[in-house]
Amino acid sequence: MIDHLINSLRHIGQLTLNAFARTGRGTVFLFQALPALPSVFMRPTLLIRQMYMVGVQTLLIILVAGVFVGMVLALQAYLVLVDFGAEESISLMVALTILRELGPVFTGLLFAGRAGSALTAEIGLMKSTEQLSGMEMMAVDPMRYVIAPRFLAGFISVPLLTLIFMAIAILGGYLVATQLLGQYEGVFWSQLLIKVDFYDDVVNGIIKSVVFGFVVVWIAVYEGYDCLPTSEGLAQATTRTVVHGSLAVLGLDFVLTAIMFATE
Repeated sequence: MIDHLINSLRHIGQLTLNAFARTGRGTVFLFQALPALPSVFMRPTLLIRQMYMVGVQTLLIILVAGVFVGMVLALQAYLVLVDFGAEESISLMVALTILRELGPVFTGLLFAGRAGSALTAEIGLMKSTEQLSGMEMMAVDPMRYVIAPRFLAGFISVPLLTLIFMAIAILGGYLVATQLLGQYEGVFWSQLLIKVDFYDDVVNGIIKSVVFGFVVVWIAVYEGYDCLPTSEGLAQATTRTVVHGSLAVLGLDFVLTAIMFATE
């Protein structure tokens, strides 16, 4: 019994030490990657290519998800508000929910699942095939030519994808409210324009997307760079990217919401 308890404590301690070690390596990796970011602007073709890979190729899932999220929100808002005779506020409920919460959060989660995992797999494959080691042997810095373009492309793409998600989701809510539920178009847009504040709602949502994009891309490129150069290690790194990136988005969303809207 005592031996089992000791082994359990030893296992917990080892997991804790490993977690702190990975956090430390990730922080060192970040401070190595950040100084390399300005060099990307000297080679804009690398940045454009990576923005296409992580941004444009993620656009389809953002559009589809945005439309259906907005449509579902409009239906749910109507079912709740009609009991209080406030169904004219459907647009306000849809817009505030999308702009403040679901837009940045859904985009961060979808980006982590699609583009984040792809970044990890790509960099991890380059490591397992010793391409990164070969670049170092030729005095080529992988941070500047591999990590920095992907990091910056993801960081730029997430806020842009978030804006697109917000717009298409509100459009989906508009279609349901006006075409399916019979609300007048003028009522829908007037409520939205009067009650939605640009700084408190739109800007705060964009700030969230910037933070989510930075953290998710950091996790994705670090997991690929730090993974074991085996097929099993690559699979584990890809899984960690999706799990840790999603949890980071959800956790940071609570923290940012508490900071931004605590005084309202």
